[in-house]
Amino acid sequence: MSSVKQRVSKLTQPSSWVLEPEAATFAPNNKWSNKDMDVVPPHLRTWSSWDFVAYWLSDAANVATWNMASSMLAIGLSWRQVLPAIAVGHFIIAIVITLNGTIGAQLHVPFPVVNRSSFGFYFAYFSIISRAILAMFWFGIQTTTGGECVYQMLKAIWPSIQHLPNHLPENASITTSAMMCYFLYWIIQLPLLLVPVHKIRWLFNIKSIIVPACWLSMFIWALAKTGGASGTSIYSQPATIHGSKAVWAWFGAVNSALGNFATLGVNIPDFTRFARSPRAQYAQMLVIPVAFTFFAFIGLTVTSSGYEIYGKGYLWDPLTLIDQWDNRAAAFFASFCFALATVATNIGANSISCANDLTALAPRYINIRRGQVICALIGGWVLCPWEILASAIGFLTFMGGYTIVLGPISAIMIVDYYLVHKKKIDTPSLYRPKGRYRYTGGVNMRALAAIIVAVPPNLPGLINAINPKIDVGGGIYPYNIAYLLGFTLAGTVYYTLSIVFPPTETLLDAPITGEDEVERKIPSEHDEEGSIDEKKGPNAREAVVEVL
Repeated sequence: MSSVKQRVSKLTQPSSWVLEPEAATFAPNNKWSNKDMDVVPPHLRTWSSWDFVAYWLSDAANVATWNMASSMLAIGLSWRQVLPAIAVGHFIIAIVITLNGTIGAQLHVPFPVVNRSSFGFYFAYFSIISRAILAMFWFGIQTTTGGECVYQMLKAIWPSIQHLPNHLPENASITTSAMMCYFLYWIIQLPLLLVPVHKIRWLFNIKSIIVPACWLSMFIWALAKTGGASGTSIYSQPATIHGSKAVWAWFGAVNSALGNFATLGVNIPDFTRFARSPRAQYAQMLVIPVAFTFFAFIGLTVTSSGYEIYGKGYLWDPLTLIDQWDNRAAAFFASFCFALATVATNIGANSISCANDLTALAPRYINIRRGQVICALIGGWVLCPWEILASAIGFLTFMGGYTIVLGPISAIMIVDYYLVHKKKIDTPSLYRPKGRYRYTGGVNMRALAAIIVAVPPNLPGLINAINPKIDVGGGIYPYNIAYLLGFTLAGTVYYTLSIVFPPTETLLDAPITGEDEVERKIPSEHDEEGSIDEKKGPNAREAVVEVL
């Protein structure tokens, strides 16, 4: 009993949570890095081109893509205008993702480290903290969707769950059955958060086969039930807006498609750093626009068919559509596929991203595994996502409108790497607070100026989107092109300032990769104090560190 008390007592001491220092780090100590932040060693660079194709096929097949066209049709566009808008938006974001992904694939470092070369060692925390908070919120919201999938699965097995008494108060914004399903999904999802990033690709590979097959089955079912897409109501519905209003609405639809994965346009290095080579992630350029447009088309068609089959309006939520089915086996397997789709998207787009950010904030105590657990606890429970969905629609609009910041961040990263530094980065210095990327007190004033110029023009439109009662006049129009406007302004300002006031201390004749240092410092056995002994010689290669 005393030993148990000692262990519990030890866990309350911060020193017991300190991660062991890593031999391959370029940082002066573990206050600034740990092995999950370090340059990915060659033996962990395992992601192939197919892995990136599978990743995006799995991300494209989710509930958000299914009903992506709904808001676009609601503002008066026709399906012939909506599908090109989705294709153009995803083609543009595919370019951004591939360009920033190449940075990660060449430097083999995560987004929080990459960001230091353009924002400065300390100003990078602006991007890191804001993205971590965003990821936690969306993690909780996606988990709520997963709970709805579990509900449909249990209902297919035990229909009586529909009559489960509700013992929660009305102001809880969730019922007993919904809370039970939410908790079950959260528990099922949790072990998958502990899988190392270089191994999680198997989940995306599985999802990229199972989930598209489910979507195609629903697509065929819809066409068989209604006699073909040409007969469905959405495809015979004309546009209700014309002229300049239609043009601005179309650009707004493109902006909405861009915002769908604007976050990954920033943090894609978290994944591409595990690429076997930069070429391995080039497939993203093609698969993203094709996959998202195709899956949005399926969602559009099945939803329209559901309108004719059930006559209950447009059921844009696929889980609501599944709820109408009499075939319980089909309902179970379709719900299972959407649950699988949701968990893979949640891990790929939210938890891993948040974990990398938290790791950068406290590398002495947090690694990716711990970071994902923290994200699951805060995003899943502390933030009460069911409350947000029930009563904070304006806040959700704000979260969705955060693309006004993500666009400028992406632009600054791309311009800095390709045009200012011309791919010549001192990778070891990215880990040193007093290194060449310190700039002015840890802040790159060029990046700060670019953010200050790029964000304000979109604020009136965002305010109006949150509260339409606030009249902002013509200020609403720039918000329809918020991502492109912010991206262009930030990129132009950053490049101009870098030419007029060149960051001479960071300009190199050749890149400094530190690859030799990474391979030379192979983790070896731990000494009695828990530090790493680097004097064991080449046999230490047997003790290669796993990504925790």
